[in-house]
Amino acid sequence: MSEQARRRPHKPYRRPQKDPVRMLAFEALRAVDERDAYANLVLPPLLKKAREKGDFDGRDAALATELVYGTLRRQGTYDAIIAACVDRPLREVDPPVLDVLSLGAHQLLGTRIPTHAAVSASVELARVVLGDGRAKFVNAVLRKISQQDLDTWVQQVAPPYEADAEDHLAVVHSHPRWVVSALWDSLGGGRAGIEDLLEADNERPEVTLVARPGRSTTEELAAATETLPGRWSPYALRMVEGGEPGAIGAVKEGRAGVQDEGSQLVAIALANAPLDGADDRWLDGCAGPGGKAALLAALASERGAALLASEKQPHRARLVERALAGNPGPYQVIAADGTRPPWRPGSFDRVLMDVPCSGLGALRRRPEARWRRRPEDLDAFAPLQRALLTEALRAVRVGGVVGYATCSPHLAETRVVVDDVLKKVGGAELIDARPLMPGVPALGEGPDVQLWPHLHGTDAMYLALLRRTG
Repeated sequence: MSEQARRRPHKPYRRPQKDPVRMLAFEALRAVDERDAYANLVLPPLLKKAREKGDFDGRDAALATELVYGTLRRQGTYDAIIAACVDRPLREVDPPVLDVLSLGAHQLLGTRIPTHAAVSASVELARVVLGDGRAKFVNAVLRKISQQDLDTWVQQVAPPYEADAEDHLAVVHSHPRWVVSALWDSLGGGRAGIEDLLEADNERPEVTLVARPGRSTTEELAAATETLPGRWSPYALRMVEGGEPGAIGAVKEGRAGVQDEGSQLVAIALANAPLDGADDRWLDGCAGPGGKAALLAALASERGAALLASEKQPHRARLVERALAGNPGPYQVIAADGTRPPWRPGSFDRVLMDVPCSGLGALRRRPEARWRRRPEDLDAFAPLQRALLTEALRAVRVGGVVGYATCSPHLAETRVVVDDVLKKVGGAELIDARPLMPGVPALGEGPDVQLWPHLHGTDAMYLALLRRTG
């Protein structure tokens, strides 16, 4: 060792400092990546635990939530930018390292956190969870990213629209290319519409409350917390950002709930569809987790009708029981398979079948779903969707009404299913659903209805109403 090296003072080792907010965000992202968990299920218990330990206040919780959801929503864009700043294929970067880089990229490009704070906090996180060696790699990559803003990066990493429109939109708006293509087909073309939709998917959705009729009122909810009126549903209120729905008495007691306004409109439309004859037996054939069932049960009780809520998965059936507890009218919850139902044909006057689907209509709420789904998933859902609609038509009496609903705008899960079943089963006709959503604009050519985040502020719910004719 040289004399100069001997005289150079050694820097004392500094233990990395744990940042509770970024540690929690990293933990949530790892759960999403490693266990295929959903952020909306992972994050609340993590936040609750942090509050109980005294690590978090309201601002910390808000920042952690933004870091998790913002990173997941913009993951595709950030991946393209990170790939331009590393010297290896992205698939060769360890997933935990990539999570730290993505969190750092979101702080740099998607928030107002100062550059130096975003880089230093991310490097410190890397030291804690990855070690000093990989923290140096994180530091080098984030410093490259920090040299340009988001718009400049996007211009650099996205192909020109004229050269490849779908790939351009996929990178700019952070959606898989196949999802861009499917949504574009469902919209019917035009650049402005698809860009508006993809951008709406990347916005934080409002929290919408439902005052279950006969059990609560919008006036009661408005008095309990700061809200805005619902756009379309007479039972809806939109919470002002920062409100806590679980703190509202009516929500605690199950007299009100959290429910997207599109979901409310589907239940209301089925309940109000014109019907000849008896109207006292209703069925929700895919009732979990219980939001639509609770609204239907409340509407049914006002008319003296009874609701049977059926859900195949026992744990989801228990959620339905919890949602319906205290309903003033008669109801029953059972665990049953809607494709092999225990009820007799023709037993019901109204049937709702909100079928399992890809969930492409709720990407605002579950941004990670866009990266998990594959085109082949639609092939797996298709037989189940057709079987459930077929059984729904058997379950309803002649003259009764079936509502086929799905939280997906993909044509393979909406009109194609309805058309195929109508051709195969016969004895049913479509009802125009549009008049049953009064005041709601841009519902399409009918007779079915497709709601959109960018047009209606709702999830992309689809509804077809069918009357049994024979």
